[in-house]
Amino acid sequence: MLAVRTIGRKLRSDKRGVTVIEYGLIVALIAIAIMGALRSLGGGAGGMWSKLDQKVSEASN
Repeated sequence: MLAVRTIGRKLRSDKRGVTVIEYGLIVALIAIAIMGALRSLGGGAGGMWSKLDQKVSEASN
């Protein structure tokens, strides 16, 4: 039982885990922001590629 208490005290005093969680949350928020930006820009980019495909098809005929 004493060993469990000692390990518990060591884990509470270790701050590295907290830092890793904070960085993980920051990365997750950045990924969500990137996905939102790509989703909002996706329609415009899709239309651009369709127009380009149409022009290439017309030029090759």
